Amino acid sequence: MSEGKIRIGFVGVGNMGQAAHLRNYAALPECSVVAIAEVRPLLAQQVAQRYGVSRVYRSAAEMLAHEQLDGIVAPQQFTQHGLVIPPLYAAGIPVLTEKPLAASVAVGERMLAALREGGSWHMVGYHKRSDPATIYARQEIARLRDSGELGALRYVRIIMPAGDWIAGGFDDLIRSDEPVPPPDADPPAADMDEATYKEYVSFVNYYIHQVNLMRYLLGEPYSVTYADPSGVLLAVQSDSGVAGVIEMSPYGTSLGWQEAALVAFEHGYVKLELPAPLAQHVPGRVEILRDPGQGRPPETIVPVLPPVHAMRQQAMNFIAAIKGERTPPCEAAEALEDLRVAHTYLRLWRNL
Repeated sequence: MSEGKIRIGFVGVGNMGQAAHLRNYAALPECSVVAIAEVRPLLAQQVAQRYGVSRVYRSAAEMLAHEQLDGIVAPQQFTQHGLVIPPLYAAGIPVLTEKPLAASVAVGERMLAALREGGSWHMVGYHKRSDPATIYARQEIARLRDSGELGALRYVRIIMPAGDWIAGGFDDLIRSDEPVPPPDADPPAADMDEATYKEYVSFVNYYIHQVNLMRYLLGEPYSVTYADPSGVLLAVQSDSGVAGVIEMSPYGTSLGWQEAALVAFEHGYVKLELPAPLAQHVPGRVEILRDPGQGRPPETIVPVLPPVHAMRQQAMNFIAAIKGERTPPCEAAEALEDLRVAHTYLRLWRNL
């Protein structure tokens, strides 16, 4: 390892640990993955050998006792975050996890209290914020709002049909049939019965990305105003009065991925199309329509974007944040707001 590299430790190298995270960190010249903590020893050894990781441990506590780390990537089940992640905070080291922050608002609040005690920060893996197309769209939306050249921002629509989100991303996984002890889970939400809590966990598992993306594209907080009884549509209003909807699998596709966002102004729009989460080297697509009026023809712009996968860019963002070069795209405090939005939606949907 050369001088100046950021030393990263991994807590878990299962499917998402390998496909979404480890393969990307291992390829970055500015960091070095120096240790893996994994309860499956054979899997840990095989993964470490493939990616050139020097040391493996059976637990995060053992790894932290023996390693000097600059950051921790912990791709764990979010229903266990309240148990697994706070001990990592205690080390005072930046942490990255997958989304969502937790499986309930109450657990998320306890995690933030522990994070403050630990004195570090927690980046939540909303990788869509790291897609070159999303970044471009967000910057253009903010510029258009400031300039007013397309009139007022009026509406944001996000659609996420069920589809092939893996897109071959698991094809080269190292797998193991080693027995794993049944994991302990965080306590369920106290204000939900068992069936409602399962629906809440399912919603935040599948659609919390879109809940987060809505705020990112709006550039401001929003509130849930309506939940369609069919469970397909969630309506919102931003703090400045912009209307928005999230459409949750109004249809499905067995092949392909058709997630998109429309950000509509009075005289044009910004469209965003996003690739399957685990598609490699594929950025999203942005299309901008400007209608100058007065009989002049509308103009459509489709910028050419670098072929950088959002998961790789997310890894680059985490490393840059550790180095103090930029702020994390989404920290734990904002991710808690996503859980609150989901909580409000579910209570409206189920008339609680």
